[in-house]
Amino acid sequence: MPAPIRVDAQVASLSQEGTASWRLWLRVPAWPGFEPGQFVMLSPGPRGAAPRSDPLLPRPMAVYRERRANGESEIEILFKRHGRGTALLAACAPGDRVGVVGPLGRGFGQTSERALLVAGGTGIASVYELAARQEGRAPGTARVLLGARTGADLMGVSDFEALGVALEIATEDGSLGRRGLVTDLLEAELARDASAHVYACGPTAMMRRCAEIAASRGAPCSASLENPMACGFGVCLGCAAPLRAGGFALVCRDGPVFDAAAIAWEGMP
Repeated sequence: MPAPIRVDAQVASLSQEGTASWRLWLRVPAWPGFEPGQFVMLSPGPRGAAPRSDPLLPRPMAVYRERRANGESEIEILFKRHGRGTALLAACAPGDRVGVVGPLGRGFGQTSERALLVAGGTGIASVYELAARQEGRAPGTARVLLGARTGADLMGVSDFEALGVALEIATEDGSLGRRGLVTDLLEAELARDASAHVYACGPTAMMRRCAEIAASRGAPCSASLENPMACGFGVCLGCAAPLRAGGFALVCRDGPVFDAAAIAWEGMP
């Protein structure tokens, strides 16, 4: 895994997507690269002349993808505005400085011969790079299942389409794709062929259901947890996840990606 760095990044661009989703490109000095599923801690909004104490804590955000632009490394963050910290990030302007620590955590690792990527909500941001690398390594072996409440809530659909991966969408109101839950799509896929490895990220209830469906079909399942955290290094202990074997793991240090069968889902917040 690349060693994390702590730097002030510069906002390259910021744009809105859908009703409450944002795309943030950050120019990151000495960016070391990342593995699919890793994340960064971002300062809650741009750095000013004086340190901000409200809000104080950084925000964990999945690294969506990276690029080289004008000889410099940039990373893209997809996020939804749902609190004061993300509202401040959504108000950034090109040229603003944002504190970045990362890449952090343990990602998905090497995918299997056939991969089923299941994502909902902001969890979509964690699986794009996994899909891109799988398609680049073994074209046609990845299938992506995305879900949201409405079509306007979905993130990154055009990016997945551009990859050329097999893509299915479910929305609860039926405004895009199939009406229903993304886990309905997973259940149908594994009923046809249970040989795939399931990779899931999204709301806890969604990932728990993915784990149950995969287990019922004998399919392996990896889940990227999204527990709240304050530090990203295993110091604050705020992101502890209960384990089926007893005890706890820290999502920031031991994850965020875990074998879904190892998690005591009934104890998850």
